[in-house]
Amino acid sequence: MRNSAFLREVSDQHGISSRRLAAALKTTKSGLAIVVGLSPDALANAAPIGRVATQSRLNEMCGIIDRLILWAGSAPAAYNWYRSRTLPSFGDATADELVRQGWSSKVHAYLDRLKDGGFA
Repeated sequence: MRNSAFLREVSDQHGISSRRLAAALKTTKSGLAIVVGLSPDALANAAPIGRVATQSRLNEMCGIIDRLILWAGSAPAAYNWYRSRTLPSFGDATADELVRQGWSSKVHAYLDRLKDGGFA
């Protein structure tokens, strides 16, 4: 089940707000940009934030973090897992690395296996 409260918290009328997301995850906008594979200053201006590619990357990350909050206990803890927990099924890559490579669906499948009590 998705924690829609988190998604509402980090969204505004234009989509995912980098300012709100950074505040919720206790990080900086430049740090967020790097994690989603953008240049450090990419989220500093409003124009790039509304771009489809930027919103897509932010949405992919937020969708996974949203799922992790229930297990991790908080958005910052979920973000830490996303960035640092290695996933043995994927050669010890992190969720962060997999999403940047376009494999967010694989991270969701991994989380589904864990949720169902399987080994991942």
